Amino acid sequence: MSGTLPRLACTAALAAQAVLAPVPAAAAPDPQRSVSQLLTDLQQLYRQAEQATETYNATAEKLKRQRAEVDRLDGELARARLALQDGRTDAGRLARRQYQSSAGDGLGPYVRVLFAPDPQHALDEGHVIGELAREQAHAVTRLTAAEQRNDALARAARTALDTQLTLADQQKKQRDDVRTRLADVARLLASLTPAQLAAITAMERQSVTAAQQQLTTAGALPADRPASSAGGRAVRYAMDQLGKPYAWGAQGPDAYDCSGLTSQAWSHAGTPIPRTSQEQWHRLRRIPLGALRPGDLVVYFPEATHVAMYVGNGEVVQAPRPGETVKVSPLASFPVLGAVRPDQAPETEAR
Repeated sequence: MSGTLPRLACTAALAAQAVLAPVPAAAAPDPQRSVSQLLTDLQQLYRQAEQATETYNATAEKLKRQRAEVDRLDGELARARLALQDGRTDAGRLARRQYQSSAGDGLGPYVRVLFAPDPQHALDEGHVIGELAREQAHAVTRLTAAEQRNDALARAARTALDTQLTLADQQKKQRDDVRTRLADVARLLASLTPAQLAAITAMERQSVTAAQQQLTTAGALPADRPASSAGGRAVRYAMDQLGKPYAWGAQGPDAYDCSGLTSQAWSHAGTPIPRTSQEQWHRLRRIPLGALRPGDLVVYFPEATHVAMYVGNGEVVQAPRPGETVKVSPLASFPVLGAVRPDQAPETEAR
């Protein structure tokens, strides 16, 4: 894991300003807990917070799509109701025309032919009446279909709205879960002494250095290779965000969470990708770690709850966690799950 933990001591204040209810005063730290135990606890809390954030982000994306579906169905329903109204008007007009044509002398079409001074004229008139009847039958068929479509769209619109309301309620609960996780982080940080923070920082740096060295020794770090044109644009966008704060659920331009940064970078490069790290891991093409080129994404933790963008030279650009800013870090900043490639440009394409 990367980052400067003394700077994270401000997380409590930042969280309280942004999203958290006031955090109760923390108890004095347990002197029996070792620095390694404290680091493990803190890493676990950050991981839980990020997992809750990615779950919240996934629901937010579903909710956005569901709102668009509700709007689409509402538009179709409005058009169907207008068509139904027009159909009823046409059917009524045809019924009146048929009645007027057949009821003028009180005789049926066959009797009219027998007694008419001009049988051909009567036959022509009967043909018109028949055409009116057929037209009315077609109008009734169309009207019936329009009524069925109207009813089906009304049911679909109600179902879509119910789904939207369910997702909104789910999102609210997930938002509360994120806030709880962040409050846990803030509470633990507030309980630490400056000496403990310094010791945790040193241990964390040693852990990252050892993990990076292990990748190097194993030959897992990629050789230098050029980015694709889209990958180069994505990297430039991400690097332009250096120094901007991490904020859960944020997609810029003033703040980002981990997948908010990577999804926005690739969107600006002209290749939209899924919003969350888990969807990026599941839906994008997986590649060996040794095949990384700038712009590719490195995904972390078994649950794929963190993501960063490879920039070359064994480094990634990322929005690490609350209390930190977008930064360049060693690739091994977190436990690596794997890598994915958002675009399909050939290896030989230069940046």
